[in-house]
Amino acid sequence: MSDRGSRKLLTYSFENVEGTLYEYLYECIKNDILQGKIQSGERLPSKRMFAQNHGISTITIQNAYDQLISEGYIYTIPKKGYYVAEIKGGTNSFQISKNTRNVVVPPKKEKYKIDLSSNQMNPEKFPFSVWAKMGRQIISNESKALMEVSPTGGILELREAIAEHLSSFRNMIVDPNQIIIGAGTEYLYSLLIQLFGANQIYCVENPGYKKLVQIYQQYNIFCKYADMDDSGISIQGLNDANANIAHISPNHHFPTGITMPIHRRYEVLAWANEKEDRYIIEDDYDSEFRINGKPIPTLFSIDACEKVIYMNTFSKSLTPTIRISYMVLPIHLANRFYEKLSFYSCTVSNFEQYTLAAFIKQGYFEKHINRMRLHYSRVRNKIVEYLEESKLKRVCQIVENDSGLHFLLRVDTTMSDQQVSELLKEQGIHIQALSEYFLFGENESEHLFLFNYSNLELEDVEVAFEALYYILFQEKEKPDCLY
Repeated sequence: MSDRGSRKLLTYSFENVEGTLYEYLYECIKNDILQGKIQSGERLPSKRMFAQNHGISTITIQNAYDQLISEGYIYTIPKKGYYVAEIKGGTNSFQISKNTRNVVVPPKKEKYKIDLSSNQMNPEKFPFSVWAKMGRQIISNESKALMEVSPTGGILELREAIAEHLSSFRNMIVDPNQIIIGAGTEYLYSLLIQLFGANQIYCVENPGYKKLVQIYQQYNIFCKYADMDDSGISIQGLNDANANIAHISPNHHFPTGITMPIHRRYEVLAWANEKEDRYIIEDDYDSEFRINGKPIPTLFSIDACEKVIYMNTFSKSLTPTIRISYMVLPIHLANRFYEKLSFYSCTVSNFEQYTLAAFIKQGYFEKHINRMRLHYSRVRNKIVEYLEESKLKRVCQIVENDSGLHFLLRVDTTMSDQQVSELLKEQGIHIQALSEYFLFGENESEHLFLFNYSNLELEDVEVAFEALYYILFQEKEKPDCLY
């Protein structure tokens, strides 16, 4: 360390300085310290001397020194002066690593002319005017409540509105205090992991939602997979997995679209009841959009032993950009949640919670669902008509189901699923094969492709069918509608 009696001479150019002089001087001195040009223990020039040498005011020097002191780069000894502090770990290496750091490049989302596998919603169908009206009412009537901290599970008004909706629409009788609100199901998964503990084994459906497995793996959760049959997740697969928790979507499985029949539902519940620590996470992500008949009863509604955690989201029914999801816990798990995790704050803003509560309670949510169900039913029927009238009829078949916003398209081809996807991609069309959703093993024999119509224009469907026909039959000319 240098002798504290020595004084470091500093010379800087103050021509063409952008911003304030004191900030420029602060940066100059800080960089010299980080690069080792000024060593720890060295004495800096006095304010008066510095000001005279550079023709600037002592106030500028004082402000620069004060900022350096507040950040710990220098310190002062009364009546002696300012000195450079010791920065442990080395200053030269720090500056080098800082200057040579790679540029952060976030992943770019590929854009397509037509995306047949997107789960986005049509923005023209969102009830903006009604939502804005609800927002204005909330600002006028709930201004004080908007500034209060939301309870752990979410504001009571929204939990009551959700409970009423579940009672009338899903025949589920729940206490509002069983409902936990969070910013997306991904966040709620993390709460369940903490609630159950990290030593549990989770079983997920195969094929299934790969993002779900990625989330669990980030929390070091061990996942096993159970194959699907025509009735949903197989009981043999559940038993072979030897898991404690089964994460399933019985009402409309993604991506196959299978709806679990009642006999399998009771078999799954029986599996959960065999051991005390077994539970089922029931993901009911798009139950509002059953095309024909009444909604299928949830596992939660027929569970008499408190083994089912029900999860749903407003991402499908409203828009994915409103990050509001909820889970309904059995009473004993709700009590455990408040005992263990009540220190968490709700991750959804009060404004959005109160707005959605009013939207539901005043009947707008039900009207919106009925309007969208009719819209999607018409779109679906039109797609079926297009296929029946197109040249693809003899080589493509829609695998029907009665709910959700996607179906499977079976394609008769000798090409691999990847080849079909890549050839469509070259024409600006994105489609995903069912085989891409297998979590282990491969299955391309059926050539099934996901066809999501939640944000499709009917003219896009016609273009996509023409492109698929061109690919399958390798015609010499591209269809005119692709240009």
